[in-house]
Order: sequence, then C-alpha cells, then structure tokens
Amino acid sequence: MKKYRLMMALVAGLSLFASCSDWLEVYPQDDQVSDYYWTSKEEVDAVLNAGYVYMKDMVEPQLIPLGELRGSCIYSRSGNNLQSFRVKPTDKNICNWGAFYQVINVANSVLKNASTVLDRDETYDENVMRSHLTEAYFLRALNYFYLVRNWRDVPLVLDPYETDEKTYQVAQSPEAVVVAQIKSDIRAALELGAAKEHYDQQWENKARATKWSLYALMADVCLWDEDYETAVSYCDLLLNASSVYAPRFLTSPSHASWFGMFNPGLSTESIFELHWDYEEDQLNNLPVLFDNVASGRLYEYTPRMLESFQLEYQYTQGNLLEAVRTLYGGYYVTSENATNAFVWKYMGSTVLTEKRTSEFYDPNFILYRMADVLLMKAEALILQGKDDLRWAEALDLINRVRSRSNLAALDWIVTDVSEIDLLKAVFYERQMELAGEGKIWYDLLRFSRRNSNQYKEVFLLDHVLDYNNQASGSWLRSVLLNDDALFLPIWDKELDANTLLVQNPYYN
Repeated sequence: MKKYRLMMALVAGLSLFASCSDWLEVYPQDDQVSDYYWTSKEEVDAVLNAGYVYMKDMVEPQLIPLGELRGSCIYSRSGNNLQSFRVKPTDKNICNWGAFYQVINVANSVLKNASTVLDRDETYDENVMRSHLTEAYFLRALNYFYLVRNWRDVPLVLDPYETDEKTYQVAQSPEAVVVAQIKSDIRAALELGAAKEHYDQQWENKARATKWSLYALMADVCLWDEDYETAVSYCDLLLNASSVYAPRFLTSPSHASWFGMFNPGLSTESIFELHWDYEEDQLNNLPVLFDNVASGRLYEYTPRMLESFQLEYQYTQGNLLEAVRTLYGGYYVTSENATNAFVWKYMGSTVLTEKRTSEFYDPNFILYRMADVLLMKAEALILQGKDDLRWAEALDLINRVRSRSNLAALDWIVTDVSEIDLLKAVFYERQMELAGEGKIWYDLLRFSRRNSNQYKEVFLLDHVLDYNNQASGSWLRSVLLNDDALFLPIWDKELDANTLLVQNPYYN
C-alpha cells in the first residue's frame, strides 16, 4: 500500500511544471519511481485508471466551460471571462493547463514503464500490456487535442516526469507538430493490434478506450487538420462496422430512445463517455450546475439558443413524446413564456418530465457518440470539393439526424446549393444535437479557421454576435477578428516556472 500511495501522490501532484520542491516532498532527490513501483500488472492498471479519474475531475471546471462558454449557446449566470472574451493570463481557473498534462504524464508513465512490468511480473501477459499501451496512447492523444484547440502551440512532452532531474523547461511546439503527434499516437495505438472492441463489464465498453473511440478521435483530429479524405475513412470504420460490439446510431424518433443516451447512459450510440455510478457512491455536480432552482446552478442556455429549441419544438405541435431533443430532451423551461432555458440532459430522469433526485446525481459526460460521427462525415464530404454524389451523401447524413428528431428532411437538390449552404446545415445540427456536450466552441473554431479563415465571418462572427449577450457587439467583433484572441493565454505562473514559454501575443 505504501508504494501505491506514493505513486498516486506523484501522479496526482505532477502537472507539467510542478516545482522541484513539490517533487522533493514525494521522493528524495534522484530516487527512481521504478524502484518503488512498476512491479505488477495491477499497478499498471491502477495508473491508467487514475488517468480516467483525472479526466472526470476535469469535466466541471474545464471541459464544459472551455467547450461551451465561448460558443455562446450556453452561458454562466455568475459570469465568466470566457463568455465575455476578456480572459487574462492571471485567470488560473481558465488558463491553467496542468490538469491536461496530469493525464498526459499518466499516459507517458505507462508508455515508458509497462514493458518493465512485463519483465518483473510473470502473470503480465504481453497482450494485456499492449492493451494498456493502447489506452495510454488514446489518453495522451485526447488531452493533447484539447490543449491544441485551446492554446494552439503547447509544450510537447512525451516522457514522464519521474525524477527531479527531469527539466521543466520545455518550449512550445507549433500546432502542426502537436497535431501530427496526436495522429501518430492514434495510429500507434491501432497498430498495436490490441484495441478492444469490448470489455468484460458494460460500463468499460464506453468509459475506457476502445477501437471505436480511437476511430472517432482520429476522425475529429483529421477534420481539425483539414485532412478530409482520412476523416471520412475513419468515420466509415464506425458507420460500416459489422461487429456486434460496434456503436450504432439510434434511429428511433422517440424521446425515450434519444434521452436514454444521457439517462441511464452507456447507450448503443455512445462511443466514449466519462462514467459515474451512484451504486458505487460516484456522484457529480452536473445536475446541480444545470438545475433551474438549485442554489448552486451555474449554466443555462442563452436566449437565442432557447429560440432555436422552441422553433424545433413547434414542429411537433406540442407533442412531448415526439419532442426528442427539444423540450425535456435538450432543454427545459419553467413556464410556457419563460425566457430562461436549462440543460435537461444532465437534470432529467428516465421519467419524461421529472428531475433526477440527489441520490442519482451521476449523469455521464459523453465525449463522442454516433450522431457526432455522422455529422463529421457529412462535413468532410462537403469539404472535399463540389461533387454531386458526395454532397448527396452528406445531405442524407444530415437528414438522418434530423429525421430522428422528427424534423422535416432538407429537400434540397445538391446541384442548386452551395458549399456554405451545406456547411450551415451541418453546423446547425451539431449545435442543436450536441448542445451542452462541450463541442460548440471547437466547432466554431474549426468551421471558421479552415482554408485560411474562409468562413470566419459567416460562422464565428455571425454566430457569436447573434447568440452572445454577455458583451457588446463592438467588443466581440474586435476580439474575434484577431486570430490570436481565439486561443487562451498561458497562465502567468507557468510563464514564471518555465522561461522558455512565449505568451500568446494577444495577451502581451
């Protein structure tokens, strides 16, 4: 137990630029972690599990606000510099990237030391080791993808911090270099041939890295990298999978089917989600943060987003059972004329109009699901250039998502529409389908930055100016026109700790 406590203290305490004094509180100088740890397969598994736990800890303080508040569909009632685009390098809660590097250090530790355990533990099978390495590659790639989408150029660290001799002075690598490493990690994971299609326990199928989650992550990264042909191929590995364990897009246009993705969770549509379980005393604060009456409530939809939801609800003529992703699906209002709307995905119970009670405060946080993949493929097909067959397939994918929500299909003739028309249709479906799932800001960035900011005005500026009521339009426009302002500053304490870092020029 002493070894376990020491290693967990090390992994929990190390972000990228932890001080030497912090390290010395864990081990004497020059002491090797491997001398204390890395002796059994259980220890490898324990370190990997810590990586997933750290990601769960990141949902409330980082994954939701970073992915949502700048996207202007959800805002914080208590105020947040993200949503007013007034972030400063002193904003520790926003600019501290330590939690992402904490998970990366877990992954790096497993990648370096798993082979050592293979030599020390005769019960540690090589196939199990490769499976562990696969998960480590996934966690590293996923966290670097978050880093590059929020800070752009970031330090690329591929070795673990295990002794005080390891330098914390690491310069940033360009975005393109980091993205190339992310793709390399995903390929390395798949080439190991040990990516699982399923685990022994149902929750693990969705809450641990699988072949399917690697495919989804690679498709997402390729979209960001404007590698559209490869993005389509990885989407197809999910959409055309014949395995009985493969995720499936749920086609039933019913509220119960759609909302089951969020409560009870672990649905067939899910690819990867961070998992809590009330039966194991694993609870979170998401129902409180999104609750309309709870004292701790924080997030709700912006008024413009409420209008969008209400327009969709009108298509169902007020039939709650056909509302799907609208009323008591995606959103909730306290009265017919309410101007405030709340995120029902995390509040709602399995009973249509009832909230979760406190003993069931364990909603999962979904990072990838099949509707996301359908829309990623549609986007990639559109952006490969005008082609009637590709665009017709993209329109079909968009309409599959719409049909499940009981919305009329877009009855367009592809020869009569433009690339921007189709991209707007994809973006709208992502906005409505994936609201509250930490996606919208990254979507806006991706849509606006591609092809040297070709669609920045149409997507980023028009959307934020239309949906954001937390700052003046003139201020928002001035910020959004500056490409550097679209990314976060480096926390000032990190700059003090690492003199090789260069601050984002917008924040100088």
